[in-house]
Amino acid sequence: MSKNMQIADVIVDVPTMQTNRPYTYLIPEQFQNDLEPGMRVSVPFGNGNRLIQGFITKIDYVKNNDINLEKYKEIQEILDIEPTVNEELLQLADWMAKYTFAFKIKCLQVMLPSALKAKYDRIFKFIGNDKTSAIQEIFGNDNELVESKHDLTPQKIQQLLNLRKKNLVEVSYIVKDKLTSKKVWAFRPILEKDSYQELSRKVSKNANRQKLLLELLQRLDSTKEYRQLEYANKLNLSSVDFKNAETKGWISRFKVDEYRDPFANIEIKRDEHKILSKEQDEAFKSISRDVNNHVNSVNLLQGVTGSGKTEVYLQVIDNVLKKGQTAIMLVPEISLTPQMINRFKARFGSNVATLHSGLSNGEKLDEWRRIEKNEAKVVVGARSAIFAPLKNIGVIIIDEEHEDSYKQEEMPRYDAKDVAIWRGKYHHCPVVLGSATPSLETRARAQKGVYKWLKLTKRINGKSLPKVHIIDMKEAYKDSPSPDFSIELLNEIYQTIQRKEQVVLMLNRRGYSSFVMCRDCGNVVNCPNCDISLTLHMDSRTLRCHYCGFEMSPPKVCSVCKSTKIRYYGTGTQKVEAELKKLIPNARILRMDVDTTRKKGAHQKILDEFGSQKADILLGTQMIAKGLDFPNITLVGVLNADTGLNFPDFRASEKTFQLLTQVSGRAGRADKDGNVFIQTFNPDHYAINLARKHSYEEFFYHEMKMRHMLNYPPYYYSYKISVSAKNEEQVVKRIYKIGNELKGILSAQAQILGPAPQGITRINNRYYYQIIIKYKKEEKLEEYLSKLLVSSQKFERNGELIVIDRNPNRFE
Repeated sequence: MSKNMQIADVIVDVPTMQTNRPYTYLIPEQFQNDLEPGMRVSVPFGNGNRLIQGFITKIDYVKNNDINLEKYKEIQEILDIEPTVNEELLQLADWMAKYTFAFKIKCLQVMLPSALKAKYDRIFKFIGNDKTSAIQEIFGNDNELVESKHDLTPQKIQQLLNLRKKNLVEVSYIVKDKLTSKKVWAFRPILEKDSYQELSRKVSKNANRQKLLLELLQRLDSTKEYRQLEYANKLNLSSVDFKNAETKGWISRFKVDEYRDPFANIEIKRDEHKILSKEQDEAFKSISRDVNNHVNSVNLLQGVTGSGKTEVYLQVIDNVLKKGQTAIMLVPEISLTPQMINRFKARFGSNVATLHSGLSNGEKLDEWRRIEKNEAKVVVGARSAIFAPLKNIGVIIIDEEHEDSYKQEEMPRYDAKDVAIWRGKYHHCPVVLGSATPSLETRARAQKGVYKWLKLTKRINGKSLPKVHIIDMKEAYKDSPSPDFSIELLNEIYQTIQRKEQVVLMLNRRGYSSFVMCRDCGNVVNCPNCDISLTLHMDSRTLRCHYCGFEMSPPKVCSVCKSTKIRYYGTGTQKVEAELKKLIPNARILRMDVDTTRKKGAHQKILDEFGSQKADILLGTQMIAKGLDFPNITLVGVLNADTGLNFPDFRASEKTFQLLTQVSGRAGRADKDGNVFIQTFNPDHYAINLARKHSYEEFFYHEMKMRHMLNYPPYYYSYKISVSAKNEEQVVKRIYKIGNELKGILSAQAQILGPAPQGITRINNRYYYQIIIKYKKEEKLEEYLSKLLVSSQKFERNGELIVIDRNPNRFE
């Protein structure tokens, strides 16, 4: 054993006893100086020495005579020959674990595509020119080595590690779960350019195809590989021509992985820069100055709907790419991704990669590998794309920054905006938060000068914002031919379709009916697992729980009084679609909600159909409220503006105002004027009235007064601690114990709400209770919560789950 030995700190994955403290392991002698932080390894753990996975976080040298090396266990298996997370992401995981009260292993795992957490094969590919005898011994006559087909001894792994350090080997992955790697033929020139010239002079005059191929080979770089199909199509050659060239010793041929392209079947037309308005240009220059000077700033780009925020994003990113840097662009949900991706692909082509939940595991892995290998410079995606393994980031942009979906609701409970700001500091680059209706917290920070405040006050088409009409359904209901439509909205839909223009209708509730009730005794059919009524879905003719997924057939007889007078009450998108078909039989309707977009590519398909005007009406839930940019939409209808106002949450008015403003902004975005009809039973509510006036500023000041009076964010910080278990008594005991402990460590300035049951107390046969803490500065709170996180694992063994959520989206 050498005098100096390497040891590695490893964060391990032990499901029932996680810790943020790494364990130290001895690096086996054959791997000394070959391993790096960010690699995954298998290590023996505990008295039974069971093998578990972990990440190397640090490597140190120790002298043999300084410490007793025998007390260290050895790393047993090397799972990567290159780091899966880089130094930046290791540091980010440290910060996330502390800030979100999570375990570091969970933070590291959330950064990787799910395919790397599934069963997969590693493929080692030789990318050098000449094989030495040692390389020949590993690869034989092939250029690829599939892990599952070979016995990779520690010695072979060590050889592969050395080859990878010399850039002679690269590694790729094939996910075993339902996925196979797509292989295509590639080739590489193996002769000198002079040799190809000589061969070209010698071949027969009639051998036109051979001459074409030899002329091509003279121009190609012998250190690179080329796709056979691409050049076969360019030169009108066949696979036989390449096979013959291999036989003659002109080229080497081999199979390579073909990346799965999630946008392969989408036709994207090239798009050029638009001329910026004065306001757009000022915003572009301000952000670009910070890009050019490597200034870490946070910028609120507040622009009315249709003011051209996306064009500012595109031109800022173009400037970043010209400087040789990279960019991240986040959108809040998958429904927005297709249109945004199309715009980015049209501008930046193959430089764009996408990461979101609508991709298959294989597509996600391929996109992640493209990013990691620096083959893609712009990443567009939903929340998890904030962890894209880009280097040298020049700007991070978060569109619709006010959206809840940027916050993850399970450990680690991170907010993508917080992560973006951390990465912005790391890369010394600006972060841009864009919205027509910024969250009150973001807007308040801009007003205080904590964030830079950039404004776009006018639509780029020069037109005014659409006219908004409020319909009081208490009155309209009396004369309406349908409980879901006022006569005014129905007439406007009919006239809009007559003009060959398009309509967007939003109802933020899916399904056919909200609940099923016995008309004689009033019994409502509830979920047996949750404290919530079941929703009727007519396509499957089932009652379904939107919380736990329970399904049953609709009853014909009441289970309480045995009456047959079972009726369907309330409404959902499915029922509205059926009603519309009766009221306007000739209308072509597309429905967009969770039920119609379950299949892969469904969002894209629906939007493509609507964009090509194969439908008159797009009916959907809130997923249609944001990002849609179709020139022929002149009418937007909100069927029930009150659904959001009924939530027991202090942000209910803010969310309602934002949603109404966003969906209103879909109308009149091009040359034609837009109209908006909002149906409501609360026409005097300030959130609805101010949305009618498009007055964000009035709403901001009104809502800030309310928050100040009630000591809510942004005037106070907040935590939500929730406890759940299958036994309600057990939950109550634990939450009251936590409440008493908090009273002992919090100052008189802090406020505790609860303990109390959550809005829906029972979900999937688990009972949920919570405590809300509102505070400004509490020195002992974070230390207490860190200890609670660790101790919560003991309670988890008894079926209790304790969740700590910093700045929760909702107080239910």
